Amino acid sequence: MLAIKPLNDLSIYLNHLVKRRLWLKVLIGMILGAGLGVLLNPSTGLVSAELSENLANWLDLPGSAFMKLTQMVMIPLIFASIITGLVSNVSDDLKTFGLGLLLYFIFTTVVAISIGLLVALVFRPGQYVNQYGGFPDAEGHLPEEGAVSVFSNIPEAISNLIPANPLESILTGEMLSIVIFTIIIGVAITQLESEIARPLIRFVEAIQKICMVVVGWAMRLVPYAVFGLMAALLSRTGIEIFLGLGYYMLVVILGLVLLLLVYMLLIFVLTRKNPFTFLKNIREPQLLAFSTASSAAVMPLSMKAADEKLGVSSKISDFLIPIGATINMDGTALFQCVTVLFMAQVYGIELSFLKIIFIMVTVVSASIGTPAIPGGGVIILTTVLASSGLPAEGLLVVIGIDRILGMFRTAVNVTGDLTAAVIFNKWFGSSEEV
Repeated sequence: MLAIKPLNDLSIYLNHLVKRRLWLKVLIGMILGAGLGVLLNPSTGLVSAELSENLANWLDLPGSAFMKLTQMVMIPLIFASIITGLVSNVSDDLKTFGLGLLLYFIFTTVVAISIGLLVALVFRPGQYVNQYGGFPDAEGHLPEEGAVSVFSNIPEAISNLIPANPLESILTGEMLSIVIFTIIIGVAITQLESEIARPLIRFVEAIQKICMVVVGWAMRLVPYAVFGLMAALLSRTGIEIFLGLGYYMLVVILGLVLLLLVYMLLIFVLTRKNPFTFLKNIREPQLLAFSTASSAAVMPLSMKAADEKLGVSSKISDFLIPIGATINMDGTALFQCVTVLFMAQVYGIELSFLKIIFIMVTVVSASIGTPAIPGGGVIILTTVLASSGLPAEGLLVVIGIDRILGMFRTAVNVTGDLTAAVIFNKWFGSSEEV
């Protein structure tokens, strides 16, 4: 087998961000941005509506630059990471491991959606927004026709996962198709002779390093991006609506905390490890995930924590974490489920039991293909709302606070990936791990 450089060695490009307390700078940026946004809101009378909008556009600039830089390198980074994990960790257990991993990811996604469904139905965050006047265009209704059904042609949907034109999938951001294409290419590379495969592996390593350099540049913008996004959000959003959204945010965060407790239970029951020690060992990737809102950008640091602090074999982490960062989006799935029900409550739409089941299935399918980038959850959520027949106008308001929720759910997504790494290391790893 070719000797290639482990992906977790690339964590050197991100370690300085943790040492410089990026998470603290992000929190300061959020607080200062929120204060400035309140002052710039036209409702205070300090500035005109026109000036407030112009200032908000400029405040959005760092956040826009950060997101564009991150999105620019995510697909090549994921492509290179998955291939590296496959080529460096081929084993006879690959089929069993891959099937078990897929079933585990589906199981945890269903658990996450169930938690989201529970908190949304119990606490009903949408009713509080209605008390303050609702969202714009709140006369939305549930269409009788035209809603897209995930059950309409399942065989065709499955066949479409294999991209006939990979470049088209890359251009349209169809992440699940990209992942499947990458896995096929990675497995094919493992069948090549070492002399032929070696230049390809070196090229992939170069792509990884280039992407991580760009990600490192983007991370330097994070505190300023969060400051600008928070200021722009509060300068554009009425205080009354924000109060309603604040309760919605608390409901989402409560669901994420419950999901985190499920992870801790899985760690204790399936591996007999101390959940609190586990949390202590993964705090660096969690903080970086919270700061960047991009689980893919934290992959190298997650691998380093898995190998060095959790005792996970690199054979497991190098394959599992890149895949998990791409398709294992439990926190995002929970957020999407809560938000869909939140929108229905805001618009006064009563959902039948069958419609709720339909939404759950749709969210499971959509969350697997959610881009591991800031704002990816909302991008896919538009499709979920459309397929569920719900009006999507309210997302214009939710998008404004998505940065905050994105930080929380990304930290949970990364925790889920590392939880899976520990569990599968127990099942498939060597007997030498810690």
